[in-house]
Amino acid sequence: MRAARRSLALGARFAVSGGREGWIRTALTALGVGLGVTLLLAASSVPGIVDGRTARSDARAVTASHPGGAPRVHGTFLFIDASTEFHGQPVTGTLLRADGAGAAPPPGVRAIPKPGTMVVSPALRDLINSPGGELLKERLPFTDAGTVADPGLLDPGELLYYAGDSALSPDRGAHRARGYGTHHSGEPLGPLLVASIALGCVVLLVPVMVFIGTAVRFGGERRDRRLAALRLVGADARAARWMAAGEALAGAAVGLAAGGVFFWVARHFAGGIRLWGRSAFPSDVRPQPLLVLLVVVAVLVTSVAAALLALRSVSIEPLGVVRDAKPRSRRLWWRLVLPVAGVATLVLTHRFAGRDAPLHVVPIVVGSALALIGLVGLLPWLVEKSVARMRGGPVPWQLAIRRLQLSGGSTSRAIGGITVAVAGAILLQMVFAGMQDSFAHPDHSTGSLPAATGRAAHGTPREADATAEVSGPDIGLARRLASALGRTEGVSAVSTTVESYASSLTAAAAGMGDGHSAPITSVTVGDCASLRAFAHIPVCRDGDTFVSRTSARMAVEDRPGEVVALDDGDGASHPATFTVPSSARVVTALRGWEGESHSGVLATPAALDAARLHGARTVARVWLHGQVPDAVEHVRTTAGRLEPTVRVSTLLNRARDRQYASVGTGLKIGGTAVMALIAASLLVSQVEQLRERRRLLSVLVAFGTRRSTLAWSVLWQTAVPVVVGTVLAVAGGLVLGKVTLDLMAEPVKTWWMFWPYAGAGAAVVLLVTLASMPPLWRLMRPEGLRME
Repeated sequence: MRAARRSLALGARFAVSGGREGWIRTALTALGVGLGVTLLLAASSVPGIVDGRTARSDARAVTASHPGGAPRVHGTFLFIDASTEFHGQPVTGTLLRADGAGAAPPPGVRAIPKPGTMVVSPALRDLINSPGGELLKERLPFTDAGTVADPGLLDPGELLYYAGDSALSPDRGAHRARGYGTHHSGEPLGPLLVASIALGCVVLLVPVMVFIGTAVRFGGERRDRRLAALRLVGADARAARWMAAGEALAGAAVGLAAGGVFFWVARHFAGGIRLWGRSAFPSDVRPQPLLVLLVVVAVLVTSVAAALLALRSVSIEPLGVVRDAKPRSRRLWWRLVLPVAGVATLVLTHRFAGRDAPLHVVPIVVGSALALIGLVGLLPWLVEKSVARMRGGPVPWQLAIRRLQLSGGSTSRAIGGITVAVAGAILLQMVFAGMQDSFAHPDHSTGSLPAATGRAAHGTPREADATAEVSGPDIGLARRLASALGRTEGVSAVSTTVESYASSLTAAAAGMGDGHSAPITSVTVGDCASLRAFAHIPVCRDGDTFVSRTSARMAVEDRPGEVVALDDGDGASHPATFTVPSSARVVTALRGWEGESHSGVLATPAALDAARLHGARTVARVWLHGQVPDAVEHVRTTAGRLEPTVRVSTLLNRARDRQYASVGTGLKIGGTAVMALIAASLLVSQVEQLRERRRLLSVLVAFGTRRSTLAWSVLWQTAVPVVVGTVLAVAGGLVLGKVTLDLMAEPVKTWWMFWPYAGAGAAVVLLVTLASMPPLWRLMRPEGLRME
């Protein structure tokens, strides 16, 4: 042990000595390791970021909300959500009205804003005052009176405002609360999401460890020559291995320190970096201590293992280094062990567990990790077999191919990270595309284009493009929305109604229902043009009532003479009722969102007072002609000026589950960071390989080789392994994606999603090659012929 410690210490000294060459070699290793450590520390900070965001969200949530009609006491206030959206960015807003002087303001706000004023987040103020923020400024008719401080924001880029409104009342759907601060445990993540998160961690972290293992092997040729000299003065083979391990440990330690410095500097800019709609406060970007310890141990172990593994391909003797004088063909069988074991783990789990069994996260993580790591071992063998029989061609091509034939391992190791990253990206994309339907749901049920305004192609009713919804029955607001939206730029048709649900007392008396409550039916109040969005109504005038039915036979159907309770759900012993007139005509409902149909009672304002509807909502359905780019934003602005609490939803696409969207956002952020790490690490590896060949490059130039020839040879030397690695990544990613989706009992949506990722890998290589040209030009100077 004493000799081992002495050899480790001597190896560590070699890492920080040796003059300029030694320092440059150690600096490149530290840079490569440091970039990986930075990303690992950022990943270990995710729990802290999530905890900080959750704590601020809980702090600004109301302690307990009650209906607006609850008794007023000292310190209470009325509030209602007034959020909107602007060019795809959510704008969180709340209208407030204090019941007295003791009402507490939200976190980050000194006092509840006075009527007609608002306090805004810095990001929202910048957006409102930007050249493209005019529509949003019109939508928020309040005077800017202050700024929401950091404790009241989820992240620095959040768009948030609080506004005072003296007209806020229970009739507008406002609720009463006494303060802020609550705790939400949150819904547990489903098994699909847990598996996706675990799979994303594997895909994001495996390339990082591959790059770290590559970085600690920088300067391998010089290290081997130095160890041969030590063997000449009496060191044995065991001591040489300990020295190599000590040198790798020293480089990894410097890389850990560099990664810590990089991370400490980068965290101060976290607030200004916004990826996929998310940012973080620097105070939240703090790694978890246990995870930091795991990162340190993993980096040190990986560095030693990579250094010792590199010594297996060379024979370091006292009189020199034998580095595969006659290249030995790489063996395939052991390289297939990991990928075959990974795929077998997934296949066997699916076969024996069954499609309906609970999802097993551990087999997915283990199987995917084994398969992805196995691709790194397969790449050198594929590159060797691909270039083994290549002959002839231009001089740059011959130089590149000969270099790959003699020592293609270093290039393959650098490209291995890209292979893993591309395969993992294809895997994740296939899994998320397959799971999309499991997390998608429609926003609302929607009607169709009124007959008076025309129909879409083939004579079928066209679904509405957007809805504007307000809590509460307000037929006057419905008319104002119809008038204002009808004059809005980009709008072709509008249908406004007041909608609610009511219980069928007649059906309950006949013994229908579930035994505990009366059957539920829908009640819709609107003018004749608006009601035609729900059913085929040939003749209509104010005062008419209709019974809308679907083509399918229902267990309970509304009919003329039906008695419905309009205030169902409030516990009233004598609910207000409405009797469908015997003169009501039965009409056929039109198909709505997702093929559903709107059945129930349709009444004009003269036939039924909308104010009598309990728990109703006022809805405006809007059809756009598609010729105005910001038509939806114009709709939001028009509706917001009439009623700030209006909620405008576009029905052009499905809304995704929030957990699914948040997980997808996190994986996109991680994937962006990994691609940046790929580019940086590959550039460092490329520069290190050029430095190793500096004397050879200078000799070639001295003998008359053109610099452009050498530049093209560097490009081909990198491009050939990239093409091979991309083919391997596409094949591996598709196979893993198919097997993983089978385990999740989800279908494969498309097999052609690998094109963007293959193109991204090729683009990274091209950019790295171009960035390595200046160092290449400097290394080809005559000074490279000097030696000591």
